[in-house]
Amino acid sequence: MKYKSPKLTVDGVLINDENILLVLRGNQPFKNTWALPGGFVDYGETTEEAVKREMHEETGLHIEITELFDVYSDPSRDPRGHTISIVYIVRKIQGRLKGGDDASDAKFFQVSDLPPLAFDHKKIIQDVIRRKKDEILP
Repeated sequence: MKYKSPKLTVDGVLINDENILLVLRGNQPFKNTWALPGGFVDYGETTEEAVKREMHEETGLHIEITELFDVYSDPSRDPRGHTISIVYIVRKIQGRLKGGDDASDAKFFQVSDLPPLAFDHKKIIQDVIRRKKDEILP
């Protein structure tokens, strides 16, 4: 019997004032749907390295991690199969915002007026807002 294990992913949450950074997915699943920047962790890569790489590839921004926020592991969160996502709160340190890699666009949205989101990213953002309300919203 072959052993199956979940795939590991990362997501970055970058909030400026009351705006959150999202990317427009260029690939399936959820093609042309907004999502948090992130993706799969490469073999031999730490999750911290992965979130920095994914944020740069998808948004053009170099970031630093300010906090390990949470882990999302619902086996049904990704239609491709069981994935576990480690979510980091990040902040921009340099770069110019532009969609790249498998993101066809990147832009900020008001946290109070979000578009439909891919995966379980609505839940992740709601959790961030609920737990960080005093830091995010004036």
